[in-house]
Amino acid sequence: MIEINLLPGSGNKKASRRQAVDFGALTAGLSGRFKDKFLVAAIVGVVVALGAVGYLYESQQRLASSLDDRVTTAVSDSTRYANFLKARYKAQAVRDTLLRQVNIIRSIDQDRYVWPHIMDEVSRALPQYTWLTVMSYAGTPQGSTNVVALPKSPTDTSAKAKKKPPKRLDTDVPLDPITVRLLGQTVDIQALTRFMKDLEASPFLSNVALDHSEPAIVGGKEVVQFQLTMAYSRPDTLLLHRVPLSLSVR
Repeated sequence: MIEINLLPGSGNKKASRRQAVDFGALTAGLSGRFKDKFLVAAIVGVVVALGAVGYLYESQQRLASSLDDRVTTAVSDSTRYANFLKARYKAQAVRDTLLRQVNIIRSIDQDRYVWPHIMDEVSRALPQYTWLTVMSYAGTPQGSTNVVALPKSPTDTSAKAKKKPPKRLDTDVPLDPITVRLLGQTVDIQALTRFMKDLEASPFLSNVALDHSEPAIVGGKEVVQFQLTMAYSRPDTLLLHRVPLSLSVR
């Protein structure tokens, strides 16, 4: 009986399996492919791109780790400095309050001698044949305004307002102006002019002005009635010399 194999090569399976691989031909084929310039450039580009991506990835990882460390340090420093600033602001507030209280006490003590100074300067400058009928002053007494109270806390509760440092308390105490008014009479108009010049020369009085003057008859004699206004000046305390009002008698 005759058998016909219609599948070519099926009969030599064992022989084909035993056939050796031709590495020389394979190497020759690959070397021929590497001679293509575009293929070589593409391979080199892929290798460079992979190297660049790896380098960027590693650098980004190192940068992220460094930034995380810096953020942690910054948060710790911010917390420590915030507590320090709170303590500093509190100490400044206490200091400013005490300093303002000292300044108001000092200003009240300084104004205790307003009237003695005014009366002493007026009596020293008063010329002959001139007398005063009224001596008054206008102004707010020192210490009547509460300047020691702390300022009101701000009503703005936004995050931006909370970051701002608190407003410092003004330690300077405003001194209230004092205006002196004198009413008097004189029989010599030149004495009135001399009286005004002497008052202006006083370190405690300034801005002496004649409001009005008019002739009048007092006790059957012709006189000149006048009104003067002036401002009380507070000279430097170094220029003041205080002496006791009472002297011990031996």
